[in-house]
Amino acid sequence: MESLFLLVLGNTEISTVPGISVAGATPELTKLTPVADAEYLFHEKPLTIDVIPVTPEGHPTPAIITKAAKELANFPVLVVRGGTYLAPLVPHVHISNAVGRDFRKEPALPEFGEIIKRAKLFGEELNKMPIKELVIGESTPGGTTTAQAVLWALGYEARTSSASPDNPQSLKEHVICEAFKRVGIEKGQLKDNPLEALRQFGDPMMATVIGLALGFRKNIVLAGGTQMLAVSALLKALGEDLSRFMIATTKWVVNDRSATFLDTAKEIGIITYAADLDFSKSEFKGLRDYEKGYVKEGVGAGGAIWLAVKAGFSPEEVSEKVEELYRRLMEMKAS
Repeated sequence: MESLFLLVLGNTEISTVPGISVAGATPELTKLTPVADAEYLFHEKPLTIDVIPVTPEGHPTPAIITKAAKELANFPVLVVRGGTYLAPLVPHVHISNAVGRDFRKEPALPEFGEIIKRAKLFGEELNKMPIKELVIGESTPGGTTTAQAVLWALGYEARTSSASPDNPQSLKEHVICEAFKRVGIEKGQLKDNPLEALRQFGDPMMATVIGLALGFRKNIVLAGGTQMLAVSALLKALGEDLSRFMIATTKWVVNDRSATFLDTAKEIGIITYAADLDFSKSEFKGLRDYEKGYVKEGVGAGGAIWLAVKAGFSPEEVSEKVEELYRRLMEMKAS
């Protein structure tokens, strides 16, 4: 087996701050998005809730892209529960049920050490298998805000992306500044203490991916957008050689002018791949709007396309498969 796709699920209370995350129809529904995303990869629709995860405007989860790539290339997918409110109703590896706390009020991740330890153990077991490459995706509503907080704490002048074309950057910055005030630090003051940055401002997905990366010593593709920049920055600060890592994302993240993806990746020193899907001619508005800056990335979409392309499928074939899956969803909704 050359590649194994891991989907790490995480929740943070930050996703329920009104206006900060659109990875769910309402702030409260963002608590269910990770499990619904995981379930949809294996079934025609999620099992925990009776609807596909959507933004408040009705744009479908990027899990539809990951599912399309998975169905085409037939690569193996393993779900990892890094720390969620609920367990997904699919077979999965349990690392933790510790949800990231609201970092304005208290440390985000007091359990980070246990999460890293368990994930590292799992990574070490995977390391014994004939796997050359781990592709690690994530579903973590609110995770771009925790990512930006960690990047700032480590000294990067980064702006993370958003699943909305109207990136709530001022709200993110306000929330992060409140957290920095609680801890009594300024930007860059934790650059020599990455684990404290993770404890104070991170989320369980970050801790899980770091543990996996410390245990699995071969190549790792971090399948995600600006959230994986925070993971990369933490790994670098922990002394990891980033030459065995790559971030695989989508063109929509790279083209997001409200974020600093390429600049921050260059500053960290990690190579990147951007999948070039095009939904501009889609028959569905929900998909056409991806080209206007909605959704952009998540559920390992960029990494899933990377695997499909390596298996010989073109981005156009992945796009066609996404159309087919979306059509199926619309027909189910109508019936």
